[in-house]
Amino acid sequence: MENKNVGYLILGISLVIIAIIFIFNSALKEIVKASCNLAEHINCTMYDTITKQTYLALAIVSVLIIIGLVLIFSKQSEKVIVQTKMVKEKIKKKEYNLLGLRKEDKEVFNIVKEQGTIFQADLIEKTGFGKAKVSRILDRLEGKGFVERKRRGMTNVVVLRD
Repeated sequence: MENKNVGYLILGISLVIIAIIFIFNSALKEIVKASCNLAEHINCTMYDTITKQTYLALAIVSVLIIIGLVLIFSKQSEKVIVQTKMVKEKIKKKEYNLLGLRKEDKEVFNIVKEQGTIFQADLIEKTGFGKAKVSRILDRLEGKGFVERKRRGMTNVVVLRD
């Protein structure tokens, strides 16, 4: 629901509450009028209580009215909807020249390309190569500008370079 509609709804509810307050106020005054003696009618303390309750209720309703007006006149924030399929299709796929790469270099590069982002430890698991070998392969791929390693805690994250 839009902010403007919620604001109108709050204003409508506030008007209903104001009507209820005044109806309740008049009913209380009738009850007090009947219960107070005619001599005490002018100085009856119950009228003061009714007045205080009425002002308190109207103050609460005025806060609701202010909130409703703020919602009506505030600018709704823009919605940003990202549809990943459309965004991925619009991004040009960068062509990589894999000529001159070793077989294991191509294997590691293809895994990184499929995943987009992968931990170096996961590369070691997927390829079955040792830590040192994967590190050397990534050094070569970084040197040619294909991938980039970013330090994350105790491990590296390998991403394709744009």
